[in-house]
Amino acid sequence: MPFDRTEDADEPPARLPLLGLTAKLAVALATVALLALLARGRVETPSAPSEPALADAFFVPSALAAPAKPAAPALPGRLGIDEPEAIDPVRLEPARVNPVTGLREETLARGDFDAIESSALRLTLAREAGSERPGLFVTLVRRGADGPGIAVVRTGARGRIDTKFGPVETLEATLAGGARRVCTGFATLEVAPPRIDGWLCAPLAQPPEPRAIACILDALTLEGAEGPSAARFRAAEARRDPGCRPAQPSAAADPPAGRTGSIRSRRAAAGRG
Repeated sequence: MPFDRTEDADEPPARLPLLGLTAKLAVALATVALLALLARGRVETPSAPSEPALADAFFVPSALAAPAKPAAPALPGRLGIDEPEAIDPVRLEPARVNPVTGLREETLARGDFDAIESSALRLTLAREAGSERPGLFVTLVRRGADGPGIAVVRTGARGRIDTKFGPVETLEATLAGGARRVCTGFATLEVAPPRIDGWLCAPLAQPPEPRAIACILDALTLEGAEGPSAARFRAAEARRDPGCRPAQPSAAADPPAGRTGSIRSRRAAAGRG
């Protein structure tokens, strides 16, 4: 019987080799799984060089995102601004057909938008009336995206001014391009043609005075044109604001000091003496 008790006491230590074998098997399985994951990663890694193809895919649609407006046939007449004393010249862009409204549009610009120390003007004229008349905010967004790459980031107070073309709606707007400027957008409200819209930016990030916009439109001309818009321009000349034009020197004014006038005048004066 004592021999049997000793044999029973030795039974628990005999199980230790089984536990060690189980642990070794678990470690082996984990190692195999890790090696399998690493091998799978090596197989999938070569797919990385396909990135240039993605870059090419983004490049192609970018050229199609902003299609150029189709060129419009030439019409008689030249858009301009009758301000001989202005420093910055007026730049005329080729006439285009608006793909949204189908109208032929003529655009002029003056000044540099990025030069905040000077004023900047952009104005578009459509000689026809058309059926669609979007709001002024939508018009400013479209004009900014079409060509100059300018975004409308904020809008302010609305207003209305009287011009030689009738009432004009105004909207203060902060525009951002190469610079950030506070400008005023404007658009004619009359249903009859022409349709005029654009924006004016004053120097040093200040919004322009309403009268400055009225005087810009007061000086707008369409020389040598025909049709209803040309007739409206001619009729509007009678409604020009005298306060927008510089004072003209009087013809009866005395000649400056040191000037004796023409030879005929001197002879007439000598004859009277």
